[in-house]
Amino acid sequence: MSGETIRLTAAQAMVRWLSVQMTEEGERFIEGVWAIFGHGNVAGLGEALHGIGDGLPTWRGQNEQSMAHAAIAYAKGQGRRRAQAVTTSIGPGATNVVTAAALAHVNRLPLLIVAGDVFANRRPDPVLQQVEDWGDGTVSANDCFRPVVRYFDRITRPEHLLTALPRAMRVMTDPADCGPVCLAFCQDVQAEAYDWPVAFFEPRVWRIRRPAPDPEELSEVAGLIRGAARPVIVCGGGVIYSGAEAALAEFATRHNIPVIETQAGKSSLSQAHAMNYGAAGVDGSAAANMVAGAADLVIGIGTRLQDFTTGSRTLFGGAKLVSLNIQPYDAAKHGGVSLVADAKVALEALTAELGDHRAEAPDPAIRADWLAAVDAHCAAPSGNDLPTDAQVIGAVQRATGEDAIAMCAAGTMPGALKLLWQASRHGYHMEYGYSCMGYEVAGAMGLKLARPEREVICFVGDGSYMMMNSELATAVMRRVPFTVVLTDNRGYGCINRLQQGTGGAAFNNMYVDSRIEVQPQIDFVAHAGSMGAHAVKAGGIAALEAEIAAARSRDIPTVIVIDTTAVPGPGDGLAGAGHWWDVAVPEVGKTEKLRAAYAGYLQNAARQRLVN
Repeated sequence: MSGETIRLTAAQAMVRWLSVQMTEEGERFIEGVWAIFGHGNVAGLGEALHGIGDGLPTWRGQNEQSMAHAAIAYAKGQGRRRAQAVTTSIGPGATNVVTAAALAHVNRLPLLIVAGDVFANRRPDPVLQQVEDWGDGTVSANDCFRPVVRYFDRITRPEHLLTALPRAMRVMTDPADCGPVCLAFCQDVQAEAYDWPVAFFEPRVWRIRRPAPDPEELSEVAGLIRGAARPVIVCGGGVIYSGAEAALAEFATRHNIPVIETQAGKSSLSQAHAMNYGAAGVDGSAAANMVAGAADLVIGIGTRLQDFTTGSRTLFGGAKLVSLNIQPYDAAKHGGVSLVADAKVALEALTAELGDHRAEAPDPAIRADWLAAVDAHCAAPSGNDLPTDAQVIGAVQRATGEDAIAMCAAGTMPGALKLLWQASRHGYHMEYGYSCMGYEVAGAMGLKLARPEREVICFVGDGSYMMMNSELATAVMRRVPFTVVLTDNRGYGCINRLQQGTGGAAFNNMYVDSRIEVQPQIDFVAHAGSMGAHAVKAGGIAALEAEIAAARSRDIPTVIVIDTTAVPGPGDGLAGAGHWWDVAVPEVGKTEKLRAAYAGYLQNAARQRLVN
């Protein structure tokens, strides 16, 4: 070190800089780094991470995609207030993370990806695992990240970090632009030394801004609410990321406006809140979809208005749409009236603007009838039939307290949980923007790291478990306890039902309908146990409840396997639950079943409203 500079490698400079980027609460924004080392990052970043030690801790994962899933779940569990980084080698190590990057991008969650890249000096080209483009010498495998991250940079000189790192942090801490960042770090540059300004390593606090609404937009939206007889609020994940839960509860209660939930927004209000009418849309409750269908004004708050929420644009009929969102892109969707602002600030401003105005409340019996139907549907079975997913959910609900968080990602369970899980505040964690099979186990670990004081229940089907389960071993090694409820219906039961519901024949989803010689008999208990988890098979609903309670005493993951039926869907027996979903049906085909499905498709598609 001399004067106002310090000589470090680029990798050493990166980790030192990341270690002093702080939240307003005085914690590192990047809590630590998940790492699988290879020739593209072991000598440069590996040495730097070893050197900084607990200043920026490193954790070993089992798969690049799943350790990124854990980092994403951590960020979601922290309400985007903190994040984690993932480093990989070049080639397959990097491209394994592309799926996770897309997941973070869709869900607007921060993730720092530091992927090893080819040699900037090109002396050893083509280096091991290098993807060569015959027409573009600047391309590497890491260019796959460009469409699935919010910010991409290739570090080909050490001093590029002076601008790239602050830009990366700006994206991850910006509530409007929040998402994943990829820094493709050329492996020779990682090891290259540079005289860095000492001031570059001064600690910096990153404040998450709260933009106030434009006065004219606020006035217009307040006028629309005053003029509406039957408004309804669609609550999205932006409510949670804004910390606007109390503001939403006050707004809905004071102005008598029912709240219906998206997957990301569920648990902003507890299910016990009188204005919470449950899940909206395709996987929606009878109560929520009834008030949505009758609404003359829909107020979206922090939601992307995905097709599951809008019933593929058929749910809200002729209602006017207002969209309160911090991201103008989302606020302008579906021709809605935009209110671009932080959710908490805007709700407080709207409450003040509306004063004592109260809308016409829906009949509370709608909500009461729905909740009674949920209780009946989730009750323990009386016979010896295999339990349904709903009955499994009921058992877990009865065996846990208000501190439990139900989490999931793909298959039948997301729809069933959104319908039936009666969440406490922040008692729900669903990755449904990308609905990524394989997120569940790694995500449960990341969520538990973010919320160690809460009981984490991971619902996963046998199909998703088979796709990605290896971070169970990591959770055992790190002593991260959570409970996995593994429902085994012997195949992809959710898509099997969709396949048949759209006129198709049962084909290639359930093992029994696949072209195989021997039906598999997978011992999930033995498999999970081989990685060190406590694993057990529950013989029924009563046994499941007992095992859920017993799991709370352990400091390692518990995997409870239970056989379930593949036949019923999540809304069976619940009149009016659910809504149409636009899944294209073949226009011509040989069977009457397919022709009938196409006729029904045309009827529903005719109700789609493409412009407000």
